[in-house]
Amino acid sequence: MNQVRASGIEQAWAALGGDPALLARIGTAGRGGALPARLPVMELARSTVAVCSLAAAELAARRTGGPVPRVRIDDGAVATAFTGERHLRIDGRAATTFAPLSRFWRSADGWVRTHANYPHHRVRLLATLGLPGDTPDDVAVAAVAASFAGRRSEEIERTVYAAGGLAVAARTPAQWAADPQGAALAGTPLVAGKRLDDAPVRRTAAPGGEPVLPAAGLRVLDLTRVIAGPVATRTLALLGADVLRIDSPRLPESPDAHGDTGFGKRSADLDLDRPSGRAALDALLDEADVVVVGYRPGALDRFGLTPRSLAARRPGLVVGRLSAWGFAGPWAERRGFDSLVQVATGIASVQAGPEGTPGALPAQALDHGTGYLLAAAVLRALTEQHDEGGSRLVTLSLARTAAWLLDELPAPAPEGPDSGADGAHDSYDPEKWLTETDGPLGRLRHALPAVAFDGSPANWSRPPGPLGADRPDWLAAR
Repeated sequence: MNQVRASGIEQAWAALGGDPALLARIGTAGRGGALPARLPVMELARSTVAVCSLAAAELAARRTGGPVPRVRIDDGAVATAFTGERHLRIDGRAATTFAPLSRFWRSADGWVRTHANYPHHRVRLLATLGLPGDTPDDVAVAAVAASFAGRRSEEIERTVYAAGGLAVAARTPAQWAADPQGAALAGTPLVAGKRLDDAPVRRTAAPGGEPVLPAAGLRVLDLTRVIAGPVATRTLALLGADVLRIDSPRLPESPDAHGDTGFGKRSADLDLDRPSGRAALDALLDEADVVVVGYRPGALDRFGLTPRSLAARRPGLVVGRLSAWGFAGPWAERRGFDSLVQVATGIASVQAGPEGTPGALPAQALDHGTGYLLAAAVLRALTEQHDEGGSRLVTLSLARTAAWLLDELPAPAPEGPDSGADGAHDSYDPEKWLTETDGPLGRLRHALPAVAFDGSPANWSRPPGPLGADRPDWLAAR
């Protein structure tokens, strides 16, 4: 007899260490046709947004002393948020998502996927073929295709990664499970949390008195890039936190990605290799309540940004961190992106087309799902810190979220791919969950927040501004 699996919401809330009695506060509404896939993508999306909303409601209740607000999740809002970068328009222009060299390629024994959206990754990929970085796209595509067609997938993977680029051989789920990195992830929790010290309880009041929003009055230092981490910090900004994103002026970032994930935040550049940059960061850390780190493991250690170093200098801090491949195993320090994790873990093979061409999920669901889970984990850590004190660390990875999707979530309903949570089959039209906002970047058409509970905001307090345009300081003294 097959054992009935707990719902994704139940699994995710248990992974967060939440009180199961609070699950009764969640209500969901289904939308047939949203995020259809062979894998339970809608279940993952619905579950991560639901537990994030519940964690926010729980923290709001803890800080105000009132009851936990009711959570209301609509699959249409969730699906639209999970595909937000595709819906984004900047003065009518669609955002750029994947560059010409970010795609699948035939190899001698299968398939490889590369990621070259950033200029430095493109340069390193082309260097493995002896091509200059300014090679035109059409010439580069033809050269990469010809080269890869005669080489084995894992040899391409090794060569490109050794050069600092990104290429991943397509594997099946079974091959990933047998891979040393897949084995290193086996048995690890979806959300890992630990107490770092015995710092006293820190209770931050919102400006003007009791908080109206769960994260009001909290200061969040955002050291993340691309999608997953910025989705988490964008959510904390929605919930009232003062979120300041810090980037290096030496490292390029996609303005379009920031146009999607920069809502509610401010953004400043700091060169941490310069004493002035380090001093500015130190001043920010001295007053931070939360630090969220999305760089690959070890990348920021030389700046004293390990979890224990952060907690030692700022007792009571909550640290959230995520990576592509996890924090143990031979790939732990590798760069990675959602599209590459889908390929390595076997998701692309499960989603393959009729001729065996690897497929993709209907959204960058590992990025978005991990982002909402990370926000939820930070919110739950803040609740625990409010009750018991202690600096807290929460850790997630895209690869572990992929395992959850592949092996642990309930399969999509048999009557259709990913039908709604309540069995409803209303048609899905994203327009209902899109809006337009004017700001420094122009007129933005964007997805509305999917996180929703009684009293939650309908939109962010501010549109995104240009990357690096703000001063590296907190908004106001507490």
